[in-house]
Amino acid sequence: MVAAQAVSVGIVGTGVYLPDTYMTSAQLSEASGIPQQVIEQKMGIVRKPVPGDGDHSCEMGIRAARAALASTGISPLDIDLVIYIGEEYKEYPVWTAALKLQQEVGAVRAWGFDAALRCGTTIMALKVAKSMMLADDSIRTVLLAGGYRNVDLIDYRNPNTRFMLNLAAGGGAMILQRGYAKNQLLESHLITDGSFSEDVIVCAGGTKQPLTPEALALRLNYFDVPDPEGMKERLERKSMDNFLQVVREAVAKSGYSVEDINYLAILHMKKSAHDYVLNELGLRPEQSIYLRDYGHVGQIDQILSLELGVEQGKINSGDLVVLVSAGIGYAWGATAIKWG
Repeated sequence: MVAAQAVSVGIVGTGVYLPDTYMTSAQLSEASGIPQQVIEQKMGIVRKPVPGDGDHSCEMGIRAARAALASTGISPLDIDLVIYIGEEYKEYPVWTAALKLQQEVGAVRAWGFDAALRCGTTIMALKVAKSMMLADDSIRTVLLAGGYRNVDLIDYRNPNTRFMLNLAAGGGAMILQRGYAKNQLLESHLITDGSFSEDVIVCAGGTKQPLTPEALALRLNYFDVPDPEGMKERLERKSMDNFLQVVREAVAKSGYSVEDINYLAILHMKKSAHDYVLNELGLRPEQSIYLRDYGHVGQIDQILSLELGVEQGKINSGDLVVLVSAGIGYAWGATAIKWG
């Protein structure tokens, strides 16, 4: 029995911005010292977008938001709330990017704030936005938008962060509307585990370790894993289980079963992990898109996969679509959507 909703919240449209500049698997191999064959076949990266001139985090979110607005015909003046879903690594270290984005797209009647849960931000923000819309009648139209370029924070020669070589750059946006009957946003489920909170960090630049010439010389301004073996041992026991659990819970809370899933919009991960998730959920390869030509654009992956799925005819009216992601910290989240 499918759970009924008194008031629907639907996705009116989406927008994606990707830089014109790319890093190929051959260039990644040269930068990291990892054989190109391993990068392509094991890590699943053929190429990935990297920022060009002007491709700053919030700016890429602005471009994606403009694309979403253009595709829907919604006036910026109709937006009631702007939620910035991009990364904390952006134009300025201490800055509310939502307000810049709000101004640049012309959403002058709205108010806004930044949301952050690393690569789980889009899933978290969808849950927050829906809850706010259902609780407050004055919030009818919400713009979620942001950009991601954590690729800048990768030291390609650090073996401890090789699992992050897929980090890329881009921007994404979604427009939600209360009372919109199409592309209905159903339920979400999230899991966070703070025992991993300091396992993947940029060591310098915060209050514990200021950004000094000595820190820069030691390359402490890049991502690092202080205890790689310890993290791997602990994470391997939980990560895939939690990944599958959030999908199952989001679907069940929406009144469906895993067997009802038609398309899975999943973040980029190594190919074996991607295949494992699909297999455990009983999904065929054609019921998802492996982002081998895009890498991992953080929390934008789900929006990108959703757009690609529609463009390629893999998502059709009546389909149950599930967005799923995981982020360092660690966080896992999934959201179910009844498309069309």
